[in-house]
Amino acid sequence: MTVTPDATAADPAGKAATPAPSLRSGSLGTTDIAFFVVSAAAPLTVMAGVAPLAILMGGIGAPVGYLLAGLTLAVFAVGFTTMSRHVRSAGAFYAYITRGLGRPFGVGAALLALIGYNAMEIGVYGLLGTATRDTARALFGTDIPWLPVSLVGLLLIGWAGYRSIDFGAKLLGVLLVAETGILVLLAGGVLVEGGADGLSLASFAPGNVMVPGMVAVLAFAFAAFTGFESTVIYRREARDPARTVPRATYLAIGFLGLFYAFIVWTVIQAFGDARVIATAGANPVDLFFTAITTYVGSWAADLMRILIVTSVLASLLAFHNAINRYGLALAEEGILPKALARVHPRHRSPYVAGIAQTVLGAIVVLAFATAGADPYMQLLLWVNTPGMLALMLLQLLAALAVPFYFRRVTHSEGALRTVVAPIAAAALLTGAIALVVTHLDQFTGASTTVNTVLAVLVPAVLIVGLVLAGWLRRARPGVYAHFAAEPPADAGD
Repeated sequence: MTVTPDATAADPAGKAATPAPSLRSGSLGTTDIAFFVVSAAAPLTVMAGVAPLAILMGGIGAPVGYLLAGLTLAVFAVGFTTMSRHVRSAGAFYAYITRGLGRPFGVGAALLALIGYNAMEIGVYGLLGTATRDTARALFGTDIPWLPVSLVGLLLIGWAGYRSIDFGAKLLGVLLVAETGILVLLAGGVLVEGGADGLSLASFAPGNVMVPGMVAVLAFAFAAFTGFESTVIYRREARDPARTVPRATYLAIGFLGLFYAFIVWTVIQAFGDARVIATAGANPVDLFFTAITTYVGSWAADLMRILIVTSVLASLLAFHNAINRYGLALAEEGILPKALARVHPRHRSPYVAGIAQTVLGAIVVLAFATAGADPYMQLLLWVNTPGMLALMLLQLLAALAVPFYFRRVTHSEGALRTVVAPIAAAALLTGAIALVVTHLDQFTGASTTVNTVLAVLVPAVLIVGLVLAGWLRRARPGVYAHFAAEPPADAGD
């Protein structure tokens, strides 16, 4: 739905009031939306922070894990983007799931999306604090407390989300070019020098790919794409959304899959096939910094440390904007308070939803700090992990919804897009979720008890959503009946 309540109410004189402000349509092109998606994935942070572990566990075949994850998500995108041409609701995931699997699962998906995206953002404030602290220590030899950094970050992200979507797209464009640029600089240095022992394609040999550790690599790789599906959230602000959204989705998946694999391969070349695993095992945290110092210079390593902080900020802003738009859509549905549906008259941003998200983030961050929790091991990993699982479960439900939806409507899309690809994606995503759940300790570093609780939280949220749907059907039948309804034909396109 795209019209806020009372948008056309009459004034006492009988004249029609000025329509309530809405999101600025036609603001975002393919590249703009792709910037939001790729920024949410935080490529530099994922590479410098997680890729060394992937190499350590999966060996020199690790780049293939990122290619396989990208291929799986590209298969998912076939049905996902096909459905985006037919379902114009701003609710994205929950709207698709409602159309295919019914309103109870749709309401459950809405709650799952709201919790999942919030968890993905709020946990990263712990990473912002630790990344900034580590950068200050490395560059200036000073220790700064993480909590003030995280709280200042909350305010900065809240302010940026309050501004127009055009401002956010431009800011993310600059930050994304900077963080990918430093990785390209590293890769260029390695390629020019020919690596440690000459360039090798051994990473792609079947014998180096089919190893037990590849299971863990695949789990890390799927996590590295988190947030790519948020392209559809920006449908109402996209130019020609029927074409822009699918293009942005494929562009984001293609870029991330190929870029991740290429960068991991070049880092392997930097140390040599025979020595990279031992080097990663000795000091995984500094693997990328050592490589760029060797092949480019110490100044580049210092710059990389700074850009990791801006990479985290870009990821936070991307998730913040996605959450705001989910909050706006659910407020318009009547699921969340109507106040969250307000749009700023000048910036045309869902500013009330943004303020609410910032306050929620501050409460969670302060709660972890008060409890003496570690900002990385607990705030980041314990909050992010169920968020990641929630988004993966949403992808699975969306894939299952596609064939059910197209069985009930007249279309000319073809069986490949509406049946074969979605079913294949559902099978692959089920496997991906199983990989992550069975390797949860490698994501959290926590005890079996903590990991069990984190894993159970996700289906529990979905079950609560199903119960909420039952309550809405009985207590608020009007809201339930119009949940995820299609907007007017001239809205959002």
